[in-house]
Amino acid sequence: MRNYITKLALLLALFANANVWADEAASSASSTQMLVHIQPLEYNNPIILWHPYTNYWFYQGPVVEHVAMPKLTQAFGNVSVCEANQSGKVLVWLQPKMFYNPQVQIFYGKVTANVYTGMGKFIASYEGESALHGFIDIRVEDWIEKSYALAVDKMVEKMKADSALQGLLSAAKVADGDTPCSMISLLPTPKIRALSF
Repeated sequence: MRNYITKLALLLALFANANVWADEAASSASSTQMLVHIQPLEYNNPIILWHPYTNYWFYQGPVVEHVAMPKLTQAFGNVSVCEANQSGKVLVWLQPKMFYNPQVQIFYGKVTANVYTGMGKFIASYEGESALHGFIDIRVEDWIEKSYALAVDKMVEKMKADSALQGLLSAAKVADGDTPCSMISLLPTPKIRALSF
């Protein structure tokens, strides 16, 4: 019986150590350089690009995420989409906007990045705009993606040129600590465009 209790205690100690190691690995993996957040509104409510003969409805969130994540990762390294238990040095809140002028056949794309650090301290706002000639009735998804790509490129250039942001990202430890994704609900909400067409 005593041998059985010793083996059981040893087995429980091994499982406890494995849990600790798994927790350390998960916490180191969940801390990233930059976290990207896009409002759920952009994934749930489509916007319309209007034309006298053809209208096109689309969701901005998936398109901007698809375009922005590789560009931000290439520019800043360890970038991740914001999820519940992650934390990072900075939190980037992306706000996309798209407009189509049917008279001159131009897609106007705009992506604004509000950057926060630590305990919700606002660092800066970076904006990229684009104007791309294209047609709403011929492969409209490609024109929208190209327009957002140009806007994100300009936004990333502005972010790379900001020495304060670069200093914050290159610092070994942030003074306020890492920003958790769960803090997004406490940040001041940008102007909500629920019905902006």
